[in-house]
Amino acid sequence: MKSSGTTELNTFYPIKPECQADVPATRFKPRAGKTLSQRRWQASFSQDGHLDIAKVLRRIQRGGVHPSIKGEVWEFLLGCYDPNSTLEERNELKQRRRGQYDMWKAECQKMVPVIGSGKFITTPLIDDEGQPIDPSLVGVQTSDKKVVQWMQLLHQIGLDVHRTDRALDFYETEANQAKLFHVLAVYAWLDNDIGYVQGMNDICSPLIILVENEADCYWCFDRAMRRMRENFRSSASSMGVQSQLATLSQIMKTVDPKLHHHLEDLDGGEYLFAFRMLMVLFRREFSFADTLYLWELILRHNIDCFQLMWAMEYNPYIFTKYEDPDRAKTKGPSPATNNKHLKQYGKFERKNVKTGHTEENSALSVFLVASVLEIKNRRILNEAKGVDDVVKILGDITSNLDAKKALNEALKIQKKYLSKAKKA
Repeated sequence: MKSSGTTELNTFYPIKPECQADVPATRFKPRAGKTLSQRRWQASFSQDGHLDIAKVLRRIQRGGVHPSIKGEVWEFLLGCYDPNSTLEERNELKQRRRGQYDMWKAECQKMVPVIGSGKFITTPLIDDEGQPIDPSLVGVQTSDKKVVQWMQLLHQIGLDVHRTDRALDFYETEANQAKLFHVLAVYAWLDNDIGYVQGMNDICSPLIILVENEADCYWCFDRAMRRMRENFRSSASSMGVQSQLATLSQIMKTVDPKLHHHLEDLDGGEYLFAFRMLMVLFRREFSFADTLYLWELILRHNIDCFQLMWAMEYNPYIFTKYEDPDRAKTKGPSPATNNKHLKQYGKFERKNVKTGHTEENSALSVFLVASVLEIKNRRILNEAKGVDDVVKILGDITSNLDAKKALNEALKIQKKYLSKAKKA
């Protein structure tokens, strides 16, 4: 593994020259002996393909995942594959899933031929009455409510695709933009309830870049959305992350009542200023490479920063939970789970298992927002005279927040919160 840091990262996620000055500085750098390398990743598999997930999680926590293997590693962190499966079993599952995706995509292509063509659209296909604006772009004419609603979403997906990660060279080609468009379009067709909501493009984009096969990208995105889907649900009276914002309020009230009361005095007690951070997991606060690093830790412990989150929230039953929900209910461990088994959990999830804490809205991302508030505690108390000032102070994190420092602070806050909650 090279030690050239940012130079090496730029070979994996090159930034367009004209955008160099506008993107946040990258803090994450692969570190020899710390970062999960391709050699150590391959050594974590047994001869028939079983993965030593505990060993992998420890390495990710120490230094993230090397860019050359992120796609492969994330498929496990997201729950696409069972670490206890063999290579043969995974290959069979992969081929079956690819066939399923191809069928869904072909179904979508019959209705909208641009899907699967290597191109995408940014203008409406149908009018408010459901009639085609340009008949050549629509494969079928129908009054079916599901089809009409889906078609009405497609141009918004295309507009969002066009402005996604525009600083990256990767999206200079229409074929790569179309790949993102196709995955989001198929997902929107299959999700009859929420469909597509702006921000999903920010979650899907890293997967498109890291995972070469489009069908494999779709299944990674599907798994990511199973964690995050409710964030995007909204109605006239509520929004998807409202429950997480309520949890954030409770956490801050418990661990830092002075700051919480100050925010309440500023009419910020509902923590709406944290909406974007929770909605798209800090995608817009940090550089692309740093965001990947954080997500890994969130998956390991859920910016420098996307991969650490998932590793910290990793649950060894995640594959069973997605593939066989009824069986997963009977396989889950009790707080008395032995230490050897606990090592298969991410550090953050491990604490929840030990304490029996099962509150679904207490995800690591919520504690990360709390950690950002704690890091900015002094400035908020001294300088914020209104919610707009809080937004401005938090906006300053774009270029100078240390992801690992924020993560360590989040774990401290989690420990303090769980301790006080247990006493209460």
